[in-house]
Amino acid sequence: MPETTRAGIAGRLTALRVEMSTRGLDALIVPRFDAHQGEYIAPHDMRLAFVTGFTGSAGVAIVTGDSVRLFVDGRYTVQAQNQCPAGLIDRDHLFENPPEVWLGGVAEPGWSVGYDAMLLPPAWVARFEAAADGVGAELTPVDGNPVDAVWHDQPSEPAGLISAFPLQFAGVSPTDKRAELIKTMEEGGIDLLVDTQPDNISWLLNVRGGDVAFNPMPLSFFLLEREGEGHWFVNAANFEDGLKDTLPGWLTVHPKDAFLKVLNDKLRTGARVLADPDFSPAAVSQAVIAAGAEPVARRSPVTLAKAHKNAAELEGIRACHLQDAVAWVEFSAWLQETVPARAAAGDPVSEYEAEEKILECRKGRPGFLSESFRTISCAGGNAAMCHYAADPKASAPVLPSTCYLMDSGGQYETGTTDATRSYTFGTLPEGYREAYTAVFRALIALATLRFPKGTQGHHIDAICRRPLWDLGLDYDHGTGHGIGHRLSVHEQPQRIGKPQSPVDLACGMVMSIEPGHYKAGHYGIRIENLFEIVEAKDGFLEFANLTWIPIQTDALLLTQLTAAETTWVDRYHAEVEALLEPYCVGETADWLHDACKPLASGRATWRKVG
Repeated sequence: MPETTRAGIAGRLTALRVEMSTRGLDALIVPRFDAHQGEYIAPHDMRLAFVTGFTGSAGVAIVTGDSVRLFVDGRYTVQAQNQCPAGLIDRDHLFENPPEVWLGGVAEPGWSVGYDAMLLPPAWVARFEAAADGVGAELTPVDGNPVDAVWHDQPSEPAGLISAFPLQFAGVSPTDKRAELIKTMEEGGIDLLVDTQPDNISWLLNVRGGDVAFNPMPLSFFLLEREGEGHWFVNAANFEDGLKDTLPGWLTVHPKDAFLKVLNDKLRTGARVLADPDFSPAAVSQAVIAAGAEPVARRSPVTLAKAHKNAAELEGIRACHLQDAVAWVEFSAWLQETVPARAAAGDPVSEYEAEEKILECRKGRPGFLSESFRTISCAGGNAAMCHYAADPKASAPVLPSTCYLMDSGGQYETGTTDATRSYTFGTLPEGYREAYTAVFRALIALATLRFPKGTQGHHIDAICRRPLWDLGLDYDHGTGHGIGHRLSVHEQPQRIGKPQSPVDLACGMVMSIEPGHYKAGHYGIRIENLFEIVEAKDGFLEFANLTWIPIQTDALLLTQLTAAETTWVDRYHAEVEALLEPYCVGETADWLHDACKPLASGRATWRKVG
């Protein structure tokens, strides 16, 4: 990335404004998105970071002739404040004061507001258009991105190796998946399906890649005609040897940059073309309308099909979570022993060293391939930033007097993992015990919930938050997200959170439950397990645990736990111990036994804390 000093950012903004003026633009929308509207993007697509210095995974900026307004959600409030120079970059909340509302308040009649139609989805464009129209301004798609025009050392587009994903792990062939998609298209009267989400395409075609860090999928586009012909737009030069020969005969491979041209060639007057309004470029819907075809703004059927894991996928997911748990136990045993010892010796463990340690532990597990996201390793007040990233050269020390949080996951041959644990080593900050106990109870509240079919994520979010709300506490992030099968660690469409999520939770979905609490400048707490949704004998649904990592209990206020909560954690730890004992030896095994001692016995667990 380019330098993030005040002078560096100021220079880039000056160059960008000159480019905007040349093009007759009064404002420019700069989203965090790439052409696939993904959460994780390649360095080539980090335009928002180039313009503002902000490197978080969600946000958008609007650049005018005399101001820059950056919009981020609550996860990134502190990060944006730290990364974006005051006076150059103004900050706002992405949801409390949406960017289109702000634009409507500052734009003037006759303004031309530019945007790249490959980087904004139709739903976003519609909101910005309404705001611009309301004040007599015009939203203008640009020909070539203005940021790219002034980014002279912009990294090259990614070129990761693309390989086949074995049928033994995928469970279903691309041809069988296509057959189900065609049925859905026929039922909905869809003539052409457009899918631009790399994880959807990778799942459908049983391929994996390496274009973007942590995400084992190639960046590509896909079209499926109702007659059965498929078109994959991807850099075939990156195929592993023999891959092309394994692809189904109904699939034609095109250069990636031929996507819009072939799309236009396939469009005809009156044809019904389905594209996701939230996860496809606006350029797609604009091309459909221009050709006289009918856009169908609906979630891709691939998205929901992918979310319902088949038996082979679930078997692989369970297996890799067991291996990942062993790595977590080895790390936790090391952490609890090393933090006090190294601090006493005047050589404290650093956040980044701890991040490297859990990676080392994972590398020793069968089937491990890579991290599933940049590990969030944070001590003290840094843990109050939900997506904090430790500086390899200057990360904070992990001391017995500080609280520590780690959110980390792995990509394995058979699946994807994600978990969070909060650790303490000594005297606790004021209010920590109460908050930690509430977060602990929140996890149990949702993990033990039984719910009827037809339940959606926003229906049950408050059940998890209730123990925190009772104390006047809350957290500004979702409660749960979907998990991919050796794909994206944050998978659509299922969600648990405050915003409406019109997706029925169903058997085979894999989700996180991750309540937390964050006190800015002091500490952060989060406990996260993954679960698969299963059907009980009476037809109700429930969560079946996938994550087998001990949860620290000696920071709890035991008198605030119900008998049922105590029973839950004791049973959980008994199962953790039974599952992991065969894989642990020596001091790691000793630590596991101590960490899993039952609360009901009255014995202390983990390290004694004040």
